[in-house]
Amino acid sequence: MIGSSSCLFAGDTKPNIVLLYIDDFGWRDTGFNGSKFYETPNMDRIANEGINFTNAYSNAPNCAPARACLMSGLYSPRHGIYTVGNSDRGKAKERKLIPIGNKTILPSQQTTLAESIRSGGYSTAFLGKWHLGDGEEGPLMQGFDKNFGGLQWGHPKTYFSPYRNPYLKDGPKGEYLTDRLTDEADRFIRDHLAAGTKDQPTKPFFVCLSHYAVHTPIQAKPEITERYQAKAVVDSQTNAKYAAMIDSVDQGIGKLMTTIKELGAEENTLIILYSDNGGLGKVTDNTPLRGSKGMVYEGGIRVPLSMRWPGVIPKGATCDTPVIGVDLFPTLSNLAGGKVKTGHPLDGKDIFPLMRQKGELDRDAIFWHFPAYLQGTYRGAYKDDQFFRTRPAGAIRSGDWKLIEYFEDQSVELFNLRTDLGEKNDLSESNLKKRDELYGKLKRWQKETNAPIPTKLNPLYDPS
Repeated sequence: MIGSSSCLFAGDTKPNIVLLYIDDFGWRDTGFNGSKFYETPNMDRIANEGINFTNAYSNAPNCAPARACLMSGLYSPRHGIYTVGNSDRGKAKERKLIPIGNKTILPSQQTTLAESIRSGGYSTAFLGKWHLGDGEEGPLMQGFDKNFGGLQWGHPKTYFSPYRNPYLKDGPKGEYLTDRLTDEADRFIRDHLAAGTKDQPTKPFFVCLSHYAVHTPIQAKPEITERYQAKAVVDSQTNAKYAAMIDSVDQGIGKLMTTIKELGAEENTLIILYSDNGGLGKVTDNTPLRGSKGMVYEGGIRVPLSMRWPGVIPKGATCDTPVIGVDLFPTLSNLAGGKVKTGHPLDGKDIFPLMRQKGELDRDAIFWHFPAYLQGTYRGAYKDDQFFRTRPAGAIRSGDWKLIEYFEDQSVELFNLRTDLGEKNDLSESNLKKRDELYGKLKRWQKETNAPIPTKLNPLYDPS
């Protein structure tokens, strides 16, 4: 075992674990975080009957690196997956620096979260978006016993069958992908629990339902879309198709929760709702957060995170302590009694004490590293320029404070998130003491993790 205070308390058995990992799902895209347009009664139930982490973060502002951090338990400099595809997005003449090269595959030699949990005696299943490799680097080679639809794709070709996905058999024409993945997860849980007897109960299970939704293409079931089109506008969130996609995910969550209860496993099942990064700016509205997917502002990295485990997690709890994706590895591995290869330097913290509301974390800061260019057709993070959502940058959050460093010109921005959640007031010139304190911490972390900083000038860059 990894060795932490969250090892099972006396008399308890290992919990079943259901990780609901939603793609491009914004922090305010749930009712429990303030949406008045999107309807998420089952997601809200997880938060209301469990705990809502109000300051939860992804490890990256876009898909692949966030997933690599989740599965490896490592910050991005340790595995080298910083973005999706190439790191030199956009036109060469608009890039001042030559960015750090990007990896796109999580190597099979890497101990994954699933491998660690499986070593604790679990049956494991993966469903949906993997985005970390195919074949030898796919889910079946990375700790999962079953794989439904997981491959290198960053998004589906279509949300309606035929899916043309070699790891997911086509359903009837017109079948909806979100429903299909839910049904497969439901079938796995039912079959698994039905196989046990009183004398020989089944092993606990770990299900990672990693929905392709709500990533583009924005495709939803027409009958649900029509219902949202008929709703009165009560929020800055108004996208009916996107709302319908969320609705289908939420209905599926409700189905799984009903199945788990019907089969008598509710009291021993931990359900986690989480997202890989913030909402896409052209699709949803992240207000009051600044920015969106692809940016290191809060709109790109702050995400919903709620957990439900009856009798263990207090009902209706909230936690304001900042937590981040790499924390799930030590937390879930310890609960599962999992093992990790010697020398595996997990970067996260076990947050089980926070889940139970019985302790605090011994951690001063959390970090982000994005030494790449991410193109966007709307204004981005670097001084709100028109070319990129994100230019090469790093960031740190310590307490209420957050600092962003831009590698192109070594400029920084400093925000107090308690008083300025929208990151509107840069305090880097008015609070030099706090700026230097966080900048020093960020530099030390970059050195400790061997985080590569792009410094080489791009000869094709044209500042005009």
